[in-house]
Amino acid sequence: MQHWNTLIALHAFGAVVAVMVGAVVLRRRGKGGRVHRRLGTAWMVLMYWVVLSSFWIKQLHPGHFSWIHGLSLWTFLSLTMAYWAARTRRRDQHRAWVVGTYFGLVGAGVAAMAFPVRLAPQLLVHRPLVFLAAVVVAAALTALGVQVAQRPRRAQPQHGQSRREQGAREQARQEVAAAR
Repeated sequence: MQHWNTLIALHAFGAVVAVMVGAVVLRRRGKGGRVHRRLGTAWMVLMYWVVLSSFWIKQLHPGHFSWIHGLSLWTFLSLTMAYWAARTRRRDQHRAWVVGTYFGLVGAGVAAMAFPVRLAPQLLVHRPLVFLAAVVVAAALTALGVQVAQRPRRAQPQHGQSRREQGAREQARQEVAAAR
């Protein structure tokens, strides 16, 4: 089995979590809402980590960049275009760049698992419990991230009002609403 190092492990783990978070973002309704923006931001950060970390992984051609790094450059560009399109409210362009980038990520994952000499399939064959544990942890982190993203935003106290006063006022509102 080839040698894993911390960078490769974190790169692969980030990619697995990005696949999971990306699937949640693409499947959710309510595009453009608070939860979409929160999960989308998490996905973008994960993707930038995966792309940027790839430039320090040179196992294919030791000490040199390979064709895979060309795909990393393209992914960096597509992420940046997706972000720009979202910030400038170009929804159709944003969707196209994000969906293309996501399916590129999925394709890269399939390719990483398809070649038996690569580290991920070797890990699956030689240490299946470690592989399974990594996938379970990635799924748990994704679920936690979704829960955090769905939490309502805490209201800010109005001018001259303490958090305690605002909490009491909010509780009274809820009681009135429940009584109706």
